[in-house]
Amino acid sequence: MILKNLITVSAFTALLFATSAFIYQNKDQKIIQHSTDENNGFAVLELFTSEGCSSCPPADELMGKIEKEYKDQPVYLLSYHVDYWNRLGWKDRFSSSENSQRQQQYSRILNSQVYTPQLVVNGKTEFVGSDENNIRNAVQEALFISKKNNIELSANVSQNTIDVHYKTSSDPKNTLLVNLVEKHSSTQVGKGENEGRHLHHWQIVHQQNPISLNKQQEGITTFKLPEGFSPDNWEVIAFVQNTKTGTISGSSKTAFK
Repeated sequence: MILKNLITVSAFTALLFATSAFIYQNKDQKIIQHSTDENNGFAVLELFTSEGCSSCPPADELMGKIEKEYKDQPVYLLSYHVDYWNRLGWKDRFSSSENSQRQQQYSRILNSQVYTPQLVVNGKTEFVGSDENNIRNAVQEALFISKKNNIELSANVSQNTIDVHYKTSSDPKNTLLVNLVEKHSSTQVGKGENEGRHLHHWQIVHQQNPISLNKQQEGITTFKLPEGFSPDNWEVIAFVQNTKTGTISGSSKTAFK
């Protein structure tokens, strides 16, 4: 990553703002355009978080707040728990190296920092995950201007697996990412920066299956049935993404039959 204009006033302001999060690299401050409240698009919100980060609980709580407020609108929430905090005293049971790798991909595509909490909207813009005003503005802008590619989804539960049927007419150059999501869970943290806190999490990604659309635009992808699975507390969210630019061009979700 190339460090940009660190001696300028704008970058210094951005650096001061970023100290509320865990930051590995520096970045320039972004200007966010405001938009109207007309909702005819969609918004995919991807939060990178960790139980080992003391700056993350407000971002997790914001996810729960947005999920409740936008549950009847095309707003799709995904929380990825990264694993690079685990070495500092507390192992996040929802974390994975795959989630950390996905954040690294965004770092390269968006020329952004790697930090928690970080939130990416429609694969295009990123914010500190607790920056409620800018995140709400970005959601409204996405709902106003985005054009959504159609994705058909259905999910069936068997004794040991979840089978998700998908169909889309998206550009074959894109990738369909199908996510198994737990809507809500909580943890009593015993060590690390959040020691003694009871943390709540929303829209937790447990597994993400990538499907190359240049091979098949309709088919079935399978997840292992999670331990303690309850259909009411789980859902499947899928979205189409250009993995080179990061742009997400459509999303959908389904409950379980």
